[in-house]
Amino acid sequence: MDNPQDLDIGIVGLGVMGENLALNLAGKGFAVGGFDLEAHKRESFTARTVGKPARAARSLAELVAGLRAPRKLLLMVPAGAAVDAVIADLRPLLAAGDVVIDGGNTRFTDTQRRITELADTGILYVGAGVSGGEEGALRGPAIMPGGDAKAWPLIQPMLQAIAARADDGKPCCDWVGPGASGHYVKMVHNGIEYADMQTICEAYWLMNQLLGMPAAEMADVFSQWNEGELSSYLVGITADILRYTDTRSGEPLVDRILDTAEQKGTGKWASQAALDLGVTAPTIADAVFARTVSAVKDERVAASTVLAGAETKVFKGDRTAFVEKIRRALLAAKVCAYAQGFQLLRAADREYQWDLPFDTIASLWRAGCIIRARLLEDIRKAWGRQPDLANLLVDEHFARLMAECQEDLREVVATAAMHGVAVPAFMSALAYYDAYRSPRLPANLLQAQRDYFGAHTYQRIDCAGKFHTKWN
Repeated sequence: MDNPQDLDIGIVGLGVMGENLALNLAGKGFAVGGFDLEAHKRESFTARTVGKPARAARSLAELVAGLRAPRKLLLMVPAGAAVDAVIADLRPLLAAGDVVIDGGNTRFTDTQRRITELADTGILYVGAGVSGGEEGALRGPAIMPGGDAKAWPLIQPMLQAIAARADDGKPCCDWVGPGASGHYVKMVHNGIEYADMQTICEAYWLMNQLLGMPAAEMADVFSQWNEGELSSYLVGITADILRYTDTRSGEPLVDRILDTAEQKGTGKWASQAALDLGVTAPTIADAVFARTVSAVKDERVAASTVLAGAETKVFKGDRTAFVEKIRRALLAAKVCAYAQGFQLLRAADREYQWDLPFDTIASLWRAGCIIRARLLEDIRKAWGRQPDLANLLVDEHFARLMAECQEDLREVVATAAMHGVAVPAFMSALAYYDAYRSPRLPANLLQAQRDYFGAHTYQRIDCAGKFHTKWN
């Protein structure tokens, strides 16, 4: 690469994700430049790319100067102020027609603001959700780009070349839509991920607490589940985790890990978006709340000595049959979580007029990403059959599946409640399913209450209009 303008793409931010994406690109034959403010990361990049079409730059200006026109840059820096700072430094170095891709976990509202701020520069801005973690970045992630459509022909060959491939050979990367749609889709992906992880944790906890199953036995169960309808990346790694032995204690490592969980905010953003757009997404929100309650470990320990609960956690029924009921309950809860995620997508599509391709989005999640699962092929087919589907639950395939599994979900939730085992995601999934299938709900009383104390009026079932009553 002797020509000073010989780079196909520049990557700003050479952390784990940025460096591995660079290696992925270089491995596919693209000439890659990298820059990071930290010298040791530039040195690591140089060491890992020996013999590949890649080099580190000592400054942003040097990186930009080495790019072919129109120049293409991928930002892999922490979301928030760091992205704004990099954009501010890049603006005077770039020209109309150049492309800036934000590949971080950026809040979609920030992406929309940046698109607006760059509108008069001619710089083409893309918000691209990237999922798959460290391994995915290196071997093939799922990528969800959206923004200025003029950028897509310029970046499509590179992004699709490094993306994961589904079983049908299609790349798990395609154009999502205008504006901040790419980062919104990634946010919804992460919201579903939160719910997916929590439901799996609840299935594990039921087997642990009610059936007293050791980690190795549960590992075998999850391995079996991973061969059927529940086949997914998260179920597979759960089996691996449960089978792993701690070298220090000789016990299953999972039993030595503190029961608190952190979060980076994307699940919270998805829950907030649901409230802002008036979307029912309780399983996603309860998965976030499950993490927040796990964080107050000292309070929970203290409360356990004060608060009453179920008299016993000993399950006296058929153990094998109950494990199968947990499997079907998990499947039903996962479907409800996906349904809520796609409702979030539908609401944003109406609000922002993005014209989102729901079947394509499901297709992008079939490989590479954290929520990749066998279920997603059926979801893709559902949206392909009926692009205006009101809710995934009413698709013929998923309606039939829920009919087969809903009684098991009820029994598992009831058993957990009677034995004092917290399963908030299972419970909220069941409540979501029952509420959505109910032709009448108690909101008639709620309307009357609002009218009573605030004169907010109410609607009637027998005539049109708004009404107010003097209740006393």
